[in-house]
Amino acid sequence: MIHLDWEKRAAIKQIECVHTNAAKFVVHNKLTAGKVYDVINETDEFYFIIDNSNRVGGFLKDYFKEI
Repeated sequence: MIHLDWEKRAAIKQIECVHTNAAKFVVHNKLTAGKVYDVINETDEFYFIIDNSNRVGGFLKDYFKEI
């Protein structure tokens, strides 16, 4: 039930978006290349961040680099 208070949790680390060129998904309206985002949760394939819509979203790790 971690998803119920994601927006209030402290960030576990920060990452930088390196590109928004997605072959299959639309990410260019939720992410900005070069912007630093706080990671709320992480899995093997995804980062869960507060994106440009101020909501928590899950994005593939391919779009980011760790700072």
